[in-house]
Amino acid sequence: MPPLTLPAVLTPSLLSSIRAHPHLPQHTWYFIAGVTLSVLNRPDEIPKVFSYALEHGVDAAHDKELGQKELAHAEQLRIARKLRESLVKSAAIVGLPKTINALLSLKSATPPSLHDEPMAYSPSARIVEVYDMPSSQILQRGQRFFDKVYGKVSKRVMGQMDRSGTEDLGVVARLMYGYLLSNTRVLSPMESSFVLLAGLIPQDVNPQLKGHLKGALNNGATVEEVRAVREIVIRICEASGMKKLPDDAPQGWGWRGEVANL
Repeated sequence: MPPLTLPAVLTPSLLSSIRAHPHLPQHTWYFIAGVTLSVLNRPDEIPKVFSYALEHGVDAAHDKELGQKELAHAEQLRIARKLRESLVKSAAIVGLPKTINALLSLKSATPPSLHDEPMAYSPSARIVEVYDMPSSQILQRGQRFFDKVYGKVSKRVMGQMDRSGTEDLGVVARLMYGYLLSNTRVLSPMESSFVLLAGLIPQDVNPQLKGHLKGALNNGATVEEVRAVREIVIRICEASGMKKLPDDAPQGWGWRGEVANL
């Protein structure tokens, strides 16, 4: 039996329009797209995003200066690392199996010169944090990040998880924020919030999405930037077949209500 061929999600025109969105900060469109595709279980499309970013540059401002020239190696490495880090961070809300498939798919399209190999330099330094730093220091950093995202309701949100029927939920959240999300060596706090938005929107989880829309503002994004992230994620979701489900639909793949917005 021949392997199943899935319909394409990203067309050249969709990639071009996402990259040229006027309200997206530089160096964000490609990792937002990559995380969205991972959530949608389309890791096969991630190499397309990576190749397009390497070929065309990080945004429309590069068009004139790039021309037919290849991106400098340092810029290529920055793109590769940001895309990898976004997928790593997305594990906190997407799940490890999809993250594994996404990263392995990306690796298949990545030249060896753009890999970060084991026992070599790690731009995130997580290996150092795990083995050589006190866990209390990492968990405190995670709590500060959590408090910044949720602002004045942070204690209430964490309290809900601690009292969810098992305090282990709060422990898991603290670990995720400490060791994954609050590490900002590769992605800034604002960019990390964009990862969370890209991971939440396709999952139809408005209660969590609402908090992280505001959290992105707390991490330095503008209203226009947050709405731009929401817009391009929805466009990719719709290209994959997601849609707003009618009120009387007993089942289906899509959103049961309007996607939360600012």
